Amino acid sequence: MEHKNTELSKSPFIRMVQKIVYHRAFTSTIIFLILINAIIVGLETYPSLYRDYYEWFYFLDYLLLWIFTIEIAMRFIATRPTKDFFKSSWNWFDFLIVAAGHIFVGAHFVTVLRILRVLRVLRAISVIPSLRRLVDALLMTIPALGNIMILMSIIFYIFAVIGTMLFAGVAPEYFGNLQLSLLTLFQVVTLESWASGVMRPIFAEVAWSWIYFVIFILVGTFIVFNLFIGVIVNNVEKANDEEEEIEKNTEIKELRREVAEMKAMIQTLTERK
Repeated sequence: MEHKNTELSKSPFIRMVQKIVYHRAFTSTIIFLILINAIIVGLETYPSLYRDYYEWFYFLDYLLLWIFTIEIAMRFIATRPTKDFFKSSWNWFDFLIVAAGHIFVGAHFVTVLRILRVLRVLRAISVIPSLRRLVDALLMTIPALGNIMILMSIIFYIFAVIGTMLFAGVAPEYFGNLQLSLLTLFQVVTLESWASGVMRPIFAEVAWSWIYFVIFILVGTFIVFNLFIGVIVNNVEKANDEEEEIEKNTEIKELRREVAEMKAMIQTLTERK
């Protein structure tokens, strides 16, 4: 809930709404209600419990939906100028999730309604600033990850073709064709049962096959995956630096505004004397 660049309104009503919305307890309350919503959705997965207390589940869901609606309405009113509210992609995210709940509230698509209730838990990301910064940093990595994905695709393709040529006769269930080889290499690169499930049976037939798997793991896991991690960490640090810079600029602007107000008050008092 960003409000650092929002100006205070002269209207008493809007100013009161701003004080409520910008109070720390407001954000904490919304996070608590999102957690309550998550617990309720989890309890609904027990058929006997959901069937016995259906009215209570329906009432609580409806109540939470309207609380979240009022919350977004208050945030919309508190944002000055109002049009800036929809400049934030996170505000669009919150608005669409809550609006979808109202659109499908009377529908017979029970599965859709339950999915929408689960999606409300995602609002914890938009409410908690640290999570929001983390997701923003991950989104920033997408362009940089494109080149790494191309490199990884080339490595996978080369090793898949080589694996098919070498081990198709020994282990056709793993390296029988190109797509099976790619799937096998994906399992290997995740390090999930790659030794006991994939390499050992082939190693029993082809003694030197361990060289192929060790080279692929060294290249695919320890090099390419570390590139992924490096790019993500770099962007997280960059996002934090940008956030700190914005905070500094905001503080400077607020200090300048306060100094200007003090000058105006002093000038007014001087003129009265």
